Amino acid sequence: MMEEDPNPVAEESSPNGMAGEADGEERDPGSISLKQPLLKRHRTLSSNPLAMVGAKVAHIESLDYEINENDLFKHDWRSRSKVQVLQYIFLKWTLAFLVGLLTGIIATLINLAVENIAGYKLLAVVHFIEKERYLTGFLLFTGTNFILTLFAAVLCVCFAPTAAGPGIPEIKAYLNGVDTPNMFGASTLIVKIVGSIGAVSAGLDLGKEGPLVHIGSCIASLLGQGGPDDYRLRWRWLRYFNNDRDRRDLITCGASSGVCAAFRAPVGGVLFSLEEVATWWRSALLWRTFFSTAIVAVVLRAFIEYCNTGSCGLFGQGGLIMFDVSNVTVRYHVMDIIPVTVIGIIGGVLGSLYNYVLHKVLRLYSMINQKGRIHKLLLSLMVSLFTSICLYGLPFLAKCTKCDPSLMDSVCPTTGRSGNFKQFNCPDGYYNDLATLLLTTNDDAVRNIFSTNTPSEYHAMSLLIFFALYWILGVFTFGIAVPSGLFLPIILIGSAYGRLLGMAMGSYTNIDQGLYAVLGAASLMSGSMRMTVSLCVIFLELTNNLLLLPITMIVLLISKTVGDSFNPSIYEIILELKGLPFLDANPEPWMRNLTVGELADAKPALVTLCGVEKVSRIVEVLKNTVHNGFPVVDEGVLPPAGLATRAMELHGLILRAHLVQVIKKKWFLQERRRTEDWEVREMFSWIDLAEREGKIEEVAVTRDEMEMYVDLHPFTNTTPYTVVESMSVAKAMVLFRQVGLRHMLIVPKYQAAGVSPVVGILSRQDLRAYNILAAFPHLAKSKGREGEH
Repeated sequence: MMEEDPNPVAEESSPNGMAGEADGEERDPGSISLKQPLLKRHRTLSSNPLAMVGAKVAHIESLDYEINENDLFKHDWRSRSKVQVLQYIFLKWTLAFLVGLLTGIIATLINLAVENIAGYKLLAVVHFIEKERYLTGFLLFTGTNFILTLFAAVLCVCFAPTAAGPGIPEIKAYLNGVDTPNMFGASTLIVKIVGSIGAVSAGLDLGKEGPLVHIGSCIASLLGQGGPDDYRLRWRWLRYFNNDRDRRDLITCGASSGVCAAFRAPVGGVLFSLEEVATWWRSALLWRTFFSTAIVAVVLRAFIEYCNTGSCGLFGQGGLIMFDVSNVTVRYHVMDIIPVTVIGIIGGVLGSLYNYVLHKVLRLYSMINQKGRIHKLLLSLMVSLFTSICLYGLPFLAKCTKCDPSLMDSVCPTTGRSGNFKQFNCPDGYYNDLATLLLTTNDDAVRNIFSTNTPSEYHAMSLLIFFALYWILGVFTFGIAVPSGLFLPIILIGSAYGRLLGMAMGSYTNIDQGLYAVLGAASLMSGSMRMTVSLCVIFLELTNNLLLLPITMIVLLISKTVGDSFNPSIYEIILELKGLPFLDANPEPWMRNLTVGELADAKPALVTLCGVEKVSRIVEVLKNTVHNGFPVVDEGVLPPAGLATRAMELHGLILRAHLVQVIKKKWFLQERRRTEDWEVREMFSWIDLAEREGKIEEVAVTRDEMEMYVDLHPFTNTTPYTVVESMSVAKAMVLFRQVGLRHMLIVPKYQAAGVSPVVGILSRQDLRAYNILAAFPHLAKSKGREGEH
């Protein structure tokens, strides 16, 4: 259980000087001479959902996606046998299979639990309504929702604050190179599963789609590291995955599997990871993510086939959003492009407006949640009460509609299980169209409003009430202390105005009202989330009708273009609110007017280490800085060209974690000398260097040991990424992000005797626009001039 922090604004994890990135230490920057602030920092970094639940903030650490080519790594790579290489490849595919299998099974259990809990709750409420015991039905409905919300909120607030919210922004940040502590732990996974069941069953305006993406990522992370931290399996084969690089690939498979489990869209899941969450991509990763989503699709299909026999309680046809219109003939003409374009424009405007309002609400929630756990719980319960009152009370405003005489009596009105014609308070032979949309599970509401060949089923006023209600609930529900997703609320809001437009077009269009609802949902999702390709494929797999592809593409392109002209996507807004140092794909235009050399000049003196360094110097640097990378420079090296003049050599970069391991194992030398290869391999292996545990404060070093030496050459990454000091910051940022770096060394443009071979070092924080503008205020003026043009 996490402790509360009365002040949820923490000092950013990287007030780093020239030595690299400061990621995980909690010392006062002003009290240490070696650790002068490089640039002014944005002081709202939080690994936990600060804007969501106001949890205690933690320092963020970057991830080492770069291959650390030191002597130990090279020896291990050369000495691997064909059997070990096959083990590594086989284990990659095995873990991808397990990620898909477990994600599919857990998604199945979540859907089964939600449909049965919500279904039996609604059956009991309908039973009282049929007997005209409306107050009893209201108390049962509200009380059940209240208890379910309380259950989900208590789990999130007390046991795993990181389980609140969708989790997708944190996954984006992780795959971008930002380690978000506790986001993929076992407690987060369990609370996410159980909390999602409680929150969705409570009828809150949220979905399980976003949480399923987080659940898939948690499963992948736990499998890759051999289980939870306290009970980790030390299986010999798993040693291959004891690095950030392979864990990143697994989490990408998990995110894809989560989307597939949410929408039964395997190709859409792969494209979602490619378009929205992943920064790094390659063909081998494409194959493994596709394999994982294929396994999820097989598991879900087998589950649905089994449940069609009636063995899953109230699950029936519900639980997974599947809108099959393969039998619907889609006809449209040139004139239908006009309403399709209008839907796209409306989606872009409403999507950007939704993002704007949600941003303001999340800031308000952040201030409320910072006051403590009781305030978080009260906020969640207030939203639950308001939702229950609206869902139960608003159907009384709708008029009863006479059932179509051509329909069988057993079809209209629908009693008991899911259906399009809920009787609610109407007499026999009549149905309440608003109750059909509100007093049902979220997945059934989607199916009902997407239903085709029902041109007169819903009244325009009922759809307006439904649209307004879900807009309000969508804004105020997201951000409370329960697992929540954005997909389903946006789908419901968009489908409402899409169907309204279809009704307004009437006989002027050949497109069915249900298909207009699908286009409306797609437009609002694109207008808010700014995705195109993945959304197009997801809706294609949902509808199972290729004829919808052209107009869906038009809607998505228009809505994204319109939305981009107003504000960023909803996930970028959440990333900013949480203070996660996410690097965007496109640098700011004014970054081309600044070189990395000028950026290095704004930083304090460079802290370097010698190839053979004194123990006291290493301990001093580790204790008095929070940097995670240090350039290793050798002096007096004779160049290979045979020149008589000795020079300074940049041997490479050594990580803080490796220095701590060396001090911890007391690998000291009595005299200043370089060691032989066999000496270091007797004490260390590449597996030892993958461990991140331990701090220098936990290691005791005697006075005699302080006078001894350490040969840093075997542990130094001899091939760090370097850039020339004349390179623009914009170009350096693109390289930094695409390769997935943690540190980037700056080398001088001119080489000469006595000139240091390294000018500076850049980390993630140094390349963030906010920090650069704080150090170079004049760039902010040029930024404003560019905006005017």
